[in-house]
Amino acid sequence: MGGEAVIEGRAATVEAAVLELTDYLIDQDPLRIEDHWNVMYRAGFYRGGPILMSAIAGLDQALWDIKGKYFNAPVYQLLGGACRDSIRVYSWIGGDRPSDVGSAAKQVVDAGFTAVKMNGTEELQYVDSYEKIDRVVERIASVREAVGNYIGIGIDFHGRVHKPMAKILAKELEPYRPMFIEEPVLPENNEALAEITKHTSIPIATGERMYSRWDFKPLFESGYVDIIQPDLSHAGGITEVKKIASMAEAYDIAIAPHCPLGPIALAACLQVDATTHNAFIQEQSLGIHYNKGSDLLDYITDKSVFDYHDGHVKIPQGPGLGIEINEEKVKEMAAEGHRWRNPVWRHKDGTVAEW
Repeated sequence: MGGEAVIEGRAATVEAAVLELTDYLIDQDPLRIEDHWNVMYRAGFYRGGPILMSAIAGLDQALWDIKGKYFNAPVYQLLGGACRDSIRVYSWIGGDRPSDVGSAAKQVVDAGFTAVKMNGTEELQYVDSYEKIDRVVERIASVREAVGNYIGIGIDFHGRVHKPMAKILAKELEPYRPMFIEEPVLPENNEALAEITKHTSIPIATGERMYSRWDFKPLFESGYVDIIQPDLSHAGGITEVKKIASMAEAYDIAIAPHCPLGPIALAACLQVDATTHNAFIQEQSLGIHYNKGSDLLDYITDKSVFDYHDGHVKIPQGPGLGIEINEEKVKEMAAEGHRWRNPVWRHKDGTVAEW
């Protein structure tokens, strides 16, 4: 099965899950969010995973938006009220196969950002060459030189690195004082974090491919992660990620929600960030390489909601999620369809590589 078929099939399956769950929600009281969440999660034979949890996430965000608009209050007020007025954001630099990132980093810092994130490496074999290691180090060094000593640099390994090379990379990158290294190994190999952390003091971040508090529980108990990055659009929505964040706080772990997505996802993240003491930075997708040809601001009527000042964004104050969707733009883009597809990368020997 080709990459396009895999992605299209997954999207169709999430849509089917949403439609099935919607059958239950029709004619229910939309304000009973906790009850609805538990029904959607527990009523079926299968629990968790990217399909069900993504479907629940979309419906959960919609329910919170409805409830906020019903009470004419932003969602964060219904979650206990704000503990912050704004949150730091970072900007992506470079693409899937990063090259000249020094100048790109300088541009976003000049635009006011105080932190950047980049893909650290191309695909790597289980054991690969020091030539590739040197290229990674050279790229990070160029960013650090371009932005100075105190701009945060997040380095996303993107699950492209296996334990033998992750240990080497983590040690080699330490002199450049990254803000964190993300997904040094894939979540199915989280036990390897115990070994990787022996080789570095750089904070370890992971979690974008984990979907529930039960997925995160053994990670917290292991003690080998410093930052979690659940995605509100895939990890059960506002209801579930708020619980995951509270669990993380009990283990002295920070949260930086994953969000290379659109305005609804970002608005939902900001509502959770507002009430979450251990949230320290928020991913956002303005200018991200995955969104060429469109941007998240195209989909909302008031673009000032996501104005960035001094590397921070204010928490939206409107009712519900705090945004109003440009429905005509949504219909226009829906008619065109989703153009982007995961690439299929291969190593020189023909084996499939993590993209």
